[in-house]
Amino acid sequence: MPLETLKARIDRLPDPSRRLQLGFAVAVLATQALIAMTGAVVRVTGSGLGCPTWPQCFPGSMVPVSHPEYDTLNQWIEYGNRLFTGVVGIIAGICFVLAYLHRPRTDRRYLWLAAAMPIGVVVQAAIGGVTVRLSLVWWSVAIHLLASTVMVWLATLLVHAVPRDDDVPAPENTVPGALRTWLYVQTALLAGLLVTGTMVTGAGPHGGDPDTPRLGIPVETMAHVHATFLYTFLGSLVLLGFWLRAQQGFPPPWRRYRVLVAVVVAQGTVGLVQFLTGVPELLVCLHVLGAMCVIIATGSVWCAVRGRTREVDLEAAGSRVG
Repeated sequence: MPLETLKARIDRLPDPSRRLQLGFAVAVLATQALIAMTGAVVRVTGSGLGCPTWPQCFPGSMVPVSHPEYDTLNQWIEYGNRLFTGVVGIIAGICFVLAYLHRPRTDRRYLWLAAAMPIGVVVQAAIGGVTVRLSLVWWSVAIHLLASTVMVWLATLLVHAVPRDDDVPAPENTVPGALRTWLYVQTALLAGLLVTGTMVTGAGPHGGDPDTPRLGIPVETMAHVHATFLYTFLGSLVLLGFWLRAQQGFPPPWRRYRVLVAVVVAQGTVGLVQFLTGVPELLVCLHVLGAMCVIIATGSVWCAVRGRTREVDLEAAGSRVG
C-alpha cells in the first residue's frame, strides 16, 4: 500500500476525545511510576538475576524454568517485572497513536511528548538488559532507575499537555525570566536529590543480588549528602511560596504547591525512618514510589506556573490588540 494512501486512511479516522487521550496519558504516567516500584521489589528481594540473560530469561527460554541455582520465586519476580514492561509499552504506544490522531495538530510539543513514551520504554528495556548483562553493577542500576525518573517527568508534562477543546496556541518564552530561572534551579535540585538517592541505594544493602559489588562509600556518608539535597530542595520550595505570593496577574496554584510540600515532607520522613530502622525492604519500595510522586508533584507545579503565566500574557496581548 502506498504511503500516501495509508496516510490518507489514517487521516480519515475519527479524532479521539480529549477524555480518552487524557485517560491514556494518566495511565502512562501511573505505569511509568509503578514500574519503578516493581523494579525496587526486584532489587530488595534479590531477584535481579532471577532471569540471568536478556532478552531471554534463560538461554533457550523466554520464560522461567526449573533451575537448581535460581529460586523459582526470584525468577518469577524478575520475569513479572519484564512482563509489566510490555504492559507499559502497549499503553505508551496507544497514547502516541491517540496523540497522532488528534486534530488539528497545532501542538507539536504534545505529539513529541507522546512519541517519547514508547521510545522511552524501548530504551529503558535496553538499559535493563545491559544492567542484567553487567550483573547489576551499582552504577548500571542507578542509570536504570534514573531513566525511569526521566520518563515519569516527561509523562507528567504529557498529562498537562493534552489539548483542551478551547486551547489557544501560546507564545514561546512568556514566563518571567527570574521565575523561569528559579523553576530550572528547583528542577536541578530535584535532579541532584534523585542522583544522590541512587548512590545511597548503590552503597546500601539491596543490590538486587547478594553477590553484586556495592558502591565503595559508607552508606551513612551518602545518606547525609542525600539529606542535604532534601533540605535544600525544601528551602527552595519555601522561597517559591513567597515568590508566588508576590506575583501579580494570576492566581498561584496553591493546591498543587501544598501537595508538593506535603509529598516532599512525607518522602523525607520515610527516608529518615528507613535509615534509622536499617533499610527494611518495604520502606525501600515505598521510598522509590515516593520519589516518583515527588517528581509528579514538582512537574505539576512547573506546568501550572508556566501555563497560568502564558494565559496572563495572552490576555495582556489581546487587550493591547483591542
